[in-house]
Amino acid sequence: MKIYMDVCSYNRPFDNQEQDRIYLEAEVVLSILNHCHKGGWTLIGSNIIDFEVSKMTNPAKKEKVMELCSIASERVLVTAEIEKRAVEIQQIGIKPLDSFHIACAESAGTDIFLTTDDKLIKLSSKISLKVKVENPLNWVAEVL
Repeated sequence: MKIYMDVCSYNRPFDNQEQDRIYLEAEVVLSILNHCHKGGWTLIGSNIIDFEVSKMTNPAKKEKVMELCSIASERVLVTAEIEKRAVEIQQIGIKPLDSFHIACAESAGTDIFLTTDDKLIKLSSKISLKVKVENPLNWVAEVL
């Protein structure tokens, strides 16, 4: 199983845990990352993830997120083909960075693209993608 997570998923364990949904998503993200770390699933990284993390302004949170990102055992580098696909994806209103994440996930042949961004999940369901876009909590409920 190949998994691509966007940066909001990597951030979830460090968000305010007072809301039940955020707490549960954080626990599931950590569980998925643990499973990837142990070799059960393959976590895919990308230079788009690295770029987005590099823009984080909180140094302590940035360092923790970078540590989680380092679990990725495969990496995708943006190519002209990925850039072209990202522009296509943007046409339905998906933000540029999100479109690059999806294009990278598609290029890597991932089975699932995980995000905690409800708007991105909703917009992604309106177009034909080569990867399923899902919330980590919902996805784990399906696969376990």
